[in-house]
Amino acid sequence: MAVKLSQSLKQSQNLMMTPQLQQAIKLLTLTHLEMTSVIAEEMVENPMLEEYGNGNEVPDAKSEADYKVEKLESQGAEAKSENFDEAPIVKQDNDDFDWQKYVETYNNSSSTPSMVGPASNDDTPNYENIISKGESLADHLEWQMRMEELTEAEMKLALEIIHNINDDGYLSLSYEEVISNTELERDHAFDVLEMIQRFDPVGCGAANLTDCLLAQARIAEERSPLLEKIISNHLEDLHRKDYSKICKATGASEEIIMETSKLLHQFHPKPGRLVSGQETHYITPDIYVVFVGGEFVVQVNDDGIPRLRISKLYQQLLASNTGEKNEASEYVLEKLKSAKWLLKSIQTRQQTIYKVSKAIVRQQQEFFKKGPKYLKPMVLKDVANEIGMHESTVSRVTTSKYMHTPIGLFELKYFFNTGIGGKNGGVDISSEVLKLKIKELVENESPKKPLSDQKIADLLSREDVKVARRTVAKYREILGIDSSSKRKVKS
Repeated sequence: MAVKLSQSLKQSQNLMMTPQLQQAIKLLTLTHLEMTSVIAEEMVENPMLEEYGNGNEVPDAKSEADYKVEKLESQGAEAKSENFDEAPIVKQDNDDFDWQKYVETYNNSSSTPSMVGPASNDDTPNYENIISKGESLADHLEWQMRMEELTEAEMKLALEIIHNINDDGYLSLSYEEVISNTELERDHAFDVLEMIQRFDPVGCGAANLTDCLLAQARIAEERSPLLEKIISNHLEDLHRKDYSKICKATGASEEIIMETSKLLHQFHPKPGRLVSGQETHYITPDIYVVFVGGEFVVQVNDDGIPRLRISKLYQQLLASNTGEKNEASEYVLEKLKSAKWLLKSIQTRQQTIYKVSKAIVRQQQEFFKKGPKYLKPMVLKDVANEIGMHESTVSRVTTSKYMHTPIGLFELKYFFNTGIGGKNGGVDISSEVLKLKIKELVENESPKKPLSDQKIADLLSREDVKVARRTVAKYREILGIDSSSKRKVKS
């Protein structure tokens, strides 16, 4: 029997995570205090990092030793490269890595600060402003939901799903029970569920572990069909490390199965735990907005972030290496790569926060000049289009980030509000402004003759803010204001 042999060339892409990339994404989402803590830990663990000067020292120009280090680093990367059946997106040569593309794909940062915090104590926020109650998982998901353009039926179902998600991020009821009262078709209702599962943290609203992990696997720009097949059909086999059974079912080699399954280490089996509303945390502003020379200037808070550089001593040690490889040189080379990634990660984080904050300030000029009543409707897409980033990147970078302004301390999420009251020729205002207007009307009403929801709607229409009575009722309840019958003072 003749055996026919053939060769074929296959080109594909596969996303592979390294510890350095995990660190970069983590830094982008951390608060200022959390980031300074991470940097302090890295400085203890990595001898290649050193702090220099007090802000006045200028980094040395590249020396011959620097070029030798770069050459050694590239040689080391080439020596460690291997041939795989699938080509990884992230190349061993980190300089060729498309940083922005990677950050946008994973929306689930030389620290030489160029933007400093306030120069005087007058710009420091009051102590009363630095304590904030943690946001609940439902609040976090609902905020993202309100950034979507949903019909009333879709919003009703979305709220039903969100408020039936437990602390782990899973549905506390069966999906059939949740959709039993919706007027949407089954497939349409399932689309609403999938939308919520794509919110941050990804995977919330799943019925079980398989659905949760699949939702997280689908967020990558370059999806892995093999990984999704493993999650759908072979989680138990993977737990037992029965790779041969998975190989037989999928047709992939054991090496590829093992490499692909490593991506699961980056997923969270209980995504709801990533958001907690129970702990009290202290706020250090990530951004300061100051009024200078007739305009608002954005300054990223670099206070507490050390000025870092690669240790000259270890650079010289690498440069003096004649080419032979030993355990010491491999260790130093690995620490060099880790240090460079940390510096690049910090710089990227600060630059991204700066771009987003600057876009917010530019679009909300009236707010900064006149106060909260002049907050304009603004959604994630508005900022994303201006700075050339993905909406999910903007959403991630605004989480737990605070801006200290001349009129108070605000979370970046505060500035994102959908427009209300713009139908039938009315004027669009943000939901936060609508709350302020309703609150003001109630505060100025007669105690003996309080305003009904319909009367408030009528008064708002005189300002060209045309909202329905039920909309007024909803925001009144959000503000914790009783109905007019309960507010009435009986003589």
